[in-house]
Amino acid sequence: MRSNGQPVYNFCVTVDDATMRISHVIRAEEHLPNTLRQALIYKALGFAMPLFAHVSLILAPDKSKLSKRHGATSVGQYKEMGYLPQAMVNYLALLGWGDGTENEFFTIDDLVEKFTINRVNKSGAVFDATKLKWMNGQHLRSLPSDLLIKDFEDRWRSTGILLESESGFAKEAAELLKEGIDLITDADAALCKLLSYPLHDTLSSDEAKSVVEDKLSEVASGLIAAYDSGELGQALAEGHDGWKKWVKSFGKTHKRKVSVIEGDCGLILLPTEGLFLGCFNGLAKPLEHLN
Repeated sequence: MRSNGQPVYNFCVTVDDATMRISHVIRAEEHLPNTLRQALIYKALGFAMPLFAHVSLILAPDKSKLSKRHGATSVGQYKEMGYLPQAMVNYLALLGWGDGTENEFFTIDDLVEKFTINRVNKSGAVFDATKLKWMNGQHLRSLPSDLLIKDFEDRWRSTGILLESESGFAKEAAELLKEGIDLITDADAALCKLLSYPLHDTLSSDEAKSVVEDKLSEVASGLIAAYDSGELGQALAEGHDGWKKWVKSFGKTHKRKVSVIEGDCGLILLPTEGLFLGCFNGLAKPLEHLN
């Protein structure tokens, strides 16, 4: 006890843990000096002793102790930056622990099932912001569509990008943008770029002239009809293979060249890539043009 009658830390934490029936205390190695003192208090008060484990600190890239000067430090800050809770838990779990395989993607349930204290590393783990962002992208793209759309809607409404009546648009935009971003906040700029896409200027350019004059309206009408009938939506729902098959069939019907592009889209029709992406050279990458 202090001279003013206030209890000291080691006494408080021991009584607190004992009355809550804490069975395992896992904490940073900085607490090693406190462990002996607390063990003596447990013994003196007749409390059952928990099992103690001490893990290495999380280090900054320069191998110093992680602190405020290295960036965001609170959960709230990371949430505002666009990080998902499950991605943060996944990444933090891998700082000094692994399941013995090369797998790095874990759900909360996976971690509960696989975690064992004996696989925790003794050396300090370096916090890598780039790796955390990549991890967040993996979790973002694995979200069920309804949860992903809600996250986008909540974000866009809070920033004023989206109105209450535009939830249907959010669904379409979320599916389009998710493959090229790692953070929820990354979608803001991409969406604004998409909404302000200068279609008229694109079609009026010298690059587009030959494409526009080559019966572009017939192709556009065909795409609209396929969308209205549900044919296009069905092809997209079948994934990459279904989309690939539909694009080839549509291109053959309208006597149009099929352009192969990198990424999940895989194939797109010339000249529709000019309409969608503002590029007529057959080498477009969708999100590069949106971003």
